[in-house]
Amino acid sequence: MSSKAIYEESAKSLIYSSVCYSKLAKNPFRVVKTHDDFSKVTDEWILHNVFKCLTSTDLLCYRILSIGTSCGVLDRFLIEPFVPHEQSEEYYLCIYTQRDSNVILFHHTGGVDVGDVDSKAKRYEIPIQNIMKSDPGLRAGCSAEHILKSSLLSGVRCPKRVRMLADFIVELHAVFDKLYFTYLEINPLVICKWNMSLNEINGCNKNHIISDNGQHMDDINEQLYIHILDVAAKLDQCAEHLFSSSLEWSVNGKMLEFPCAFGKTECKEEAYIAKLDARTGASLKLTILNPNGRIWTMSAGGGASVIFADTICELAERVKAAGGTSQGVRDLANYGEYSGAPSEELTYEYSKTILKLMTSGEPNPDGKVLLIGGGIANFTNVAATFKGIVRTLTEFKEQLQKHKIRIFVRRAGPNYQEGLRVMRELGYTINVPIYVFGPETHMTAIVSMAFGLREIPLPKPSKIASSSDALTLYSCSGSSCREHVPSLNMASQNVKISECTTSDHRETSYKETLFTVETKCLIWGLQVKAVQSMLDFDYASHRTSPSVAALIYPFSDDHQLKFYWGAKELFLPVYKQMLDAMYKHPDAHILVNFASLRVAYDICMEAMQIDYICSNRNKQNGYPTHKHNHVSTHQIDHSDHNNDFLTNETQIKCIAIIAEGIPENLTRRLIQRSKERNILLIGPATVGGLKAGCFKIGNTGGMTDNILASRLYRPGSVAYVSRSGGMSNELNNIISMNSDGVYEGVAIGGDRFPGSTFLDHILRYESNPEIGMIVVLGEVGGVEEYALVEAVKLGKIKKPIIAWCIGSCGELLSAANGTSSGSIQFGHAGACANSLKETATAKNRALAEVGIHVPGSFDELDLLIRRVFDELVRSGQLIPKPDRPARTVPMDYEWAKRYDNFERCTHVPGSVLINIHTHSKSSYKFLKPPSNIPLAKGHATAHVKTGT
Repeated sequence: MSSKAIYEESAKSLIYSSVCYSKLAKNPFRVVKTHDDFSKVTDEWILHNVFKCLTSTDLLCYRILSIGTSCGVLDRFLIEPFVPHEQSEEYYLCIYTQRDSNVILFHHTGGVDVGDVDSKAKRYEIPIQNIMKSDPGLRAGCSAEHILKSSLLSGVRCPKRVRMLADFIVELHAVFDKLYFTYLEINPLVICKWNMSLNEINGCNKNHIISDNGQHMDDINEQLYIHILDVAAKLDQCAEHLFSSSLEWSVNGKMLEFPCAFGKTECKEEAYIAKLDARTGASLKLTILNPNGRIWTMSAGGGASVIFADTICELAERVKAAGGTSQGVRDLANYGEYSGAPSEELTYEYSKTILKLMTSGEPNPDGKVLLIGGGIANFTNVAATFKGIVRTLTEFKEQLQKHKIRIFVRRAGPNYQEGLRVMRELGYTINVPIYVFGPETHMTAIVSMAFGLREIPLPKPSKIASSSDALTLYSCSGSSCREHVPSLNMASQNVKISECTTSDHRETSYKETLFTVETKCLIWGLQVKAVQSMLDFDYASHRTSPSVAALIYPFSDDHQLKFYWGAKELFLPVYKQMLDAMYKHPDAHILVNFASLRVAYDICMEAMQIDYICSNRNKQNGYPTHKHNHVSTHQIDHSDHNNDFLTNETQIKCIAIIAEGIPENLTRRLIQRSKERNILLIGPATVGGLKAGCFKIGNTGGMTDNILASRLYRPGSVAYVSRSGGMSNELNNIISMNSDGVYEGVAIGGDRFPGSTFLDHILRYESNPEIGMIVVLGEVGGVEEYALVEAVKLGKIKKPIIAWCIGSCGELLSAANGTSSGSIQFGHAGACANSLKETATAKNRALAEVGIHVPGSFDELDLLIRRVFDELVRSGQLIPKPDRPARTVPMDYEWAKRYDNFERCTHVPGSVLINIHTHSKSSYKFLKPPSNIPLAKGHATAHVKTGT
């Protein structure tokens, strides 16, 4: 979900019902659609022709713009009374959100000829810090006196109008903030003497009408009134749940509608997937771009889906330019993604919907291609999600053959080996060409193969057939370093490092090392699998103690949970109260917040209000009381703390917010509070981050076999920062195969306003002598990448940077469909360009202009990383980190039981019972030796359980 446009009818209804300002003329309006029976219209002011009426389309057309070649039916109209006024009485007003403030734009001349208001309008910013204050003289951080003292209304000469505008803007901004608007534009805003109150409409009182010659017919017309003529607005759809039980987000008693852009009609298949998406915690998205396109996709993950669309469009245009068989961008038939561990039934319905569309109509003489692609999943069971897709492919066997469809699969993550094996065998079963690849193949290589630009390699037998095989291979031998990286004498050369420049960065002062081998964290929520994943990472990385100190769960009393530290049992405490956890674990400085989107904000605010607990003083003086069990206000009040036991330093130094869908207003308040308390936020909408060999957040890095394969159990020399959490695992894989490995990586989150920015982390990387190069994966939408550009220009960052912004296909698709680039909304909430500056192409160009290494496409990212790394090694500026084997980690019991037929004997610690499902007469095998061979003296005999 993201910022969504609403109808003009909805915007005016919200404003009229919420703004309390006596000078605002709340003129009536009526929406009429082409299929409506106009004879049933009962509005007196329309039927009796008392007033002149104005009819306009209500189809989400912002400002005065060209809609290109977009085609659509004008089927929705807004009828309003015509407001007679002079051109000089028209004004332009716009309010929109930024990361740190709300911005008000005003120009004293409005209307159709307003021109480029972004450059010539007066600008007034209201900081989030002021909005969070509860001063009695302020309305949402603003007052009329503040506006009057500014230059915002300097173009208006009439003092009476200036005062009216100031009062109205304050009230309008308060409603803007309260109702979670993200964009509100009024053009024109008219101040004139004409007025028509609702009480006089029914009586058709003509005494309040100005005649055409402008002569006043009553003294009441000497008053000035504000009229809102045309409105364009967007709301934060993530806030929808906050208004589900109130009428503040309703229009005529019904909840708001978020319509499609002009020229775009939601087909029944898109509506069906949207309905499925609304019923699940997973994510399912589908947009039909060209039903006759040759290339169809089923992409796993928001970031991966954008990258696949980028690569398809870029290569299709290349093939078209070369005279090949391609329609260019029109080859791409759909955009969509599935993520968040959808069930087998959901993936079945999703894939069935796509294949119905793909196999409808007459076969394409050139055949079609289905790309089932994705990055390396963090926690999604690949084999389980593939079950639904396999069911669909089996059902559509004949249609697939008829339409000559080739299928390319590239996926990795938990249990991917089983999923790929099933897919590979399915190709032989249904007699359809299915080419299957795992993490050893670059993610977008299957796109090049589909276009014939890259040879399809012959299948090779893999040493890794299951997760247990991966654990055995990597744990015993370690993941081998790249053979071409020379082994250098570390004593004879030094890494060339620039000076620390974090002190010049105005937004952050995170000078301390974020993660170390001693880092301890608290986990909010009973995320048992994520905690065990963190402990396995710690154990493989040779940590001496677990990184998880305790869990917090307010819905049960204090208790303990059993985990495993290697093969040993480990009990971690679970606390009902957050303050209890912090008091008993003062060395825990990181909070991993797994709370849902509905309470994640409150949990973060509560954590940020708790000061650092001095353990020595607490031992002497006792335990400080804490009155608030749950913080639910925007304001933080420390008056209830016992200051004899607390300091002005927070215990929590970093909070990772996993939840997706937190409203932007709340996120911006979290950002402001974190700055005041000097706390680093990672997220929202993130998987987290990790520091190789030290610490990882939650499910970051995936399962243990992927941790070992990507050599994340020991540090490398490359640090990265990414928007996408799903793509962070792919970056781990790419970097490990093309350098000496990852040193640290953070996914800042896909929301429009992430808690920390690219620059916050890159400045930390710049000041760290252990990091030799930096990789940045940005995306369309937002302007965070431009802060990096400015930092490089100013010389604050001198280390080599490789950067790529995904989402370049947005402009190509918009041009092909005749829409604006902002009409393309990708998988992440922030992945939508609201201006040309926010497009991926503009960002990539700006990054390249300051000397940052920018590949031609994501398909070339791995080669560029390898080239830059090798050059640093050859020049002596970087010395590859030495490799070391990981500590052997037992396979996760749940996965072993589900897929490798292990079953733990709970009555004997450490014992394992093999559950063999077979009807064959061959001898059973236990750890390779046949079960009929006697075991060595001193070893217990394995129990064998047979079954069907």
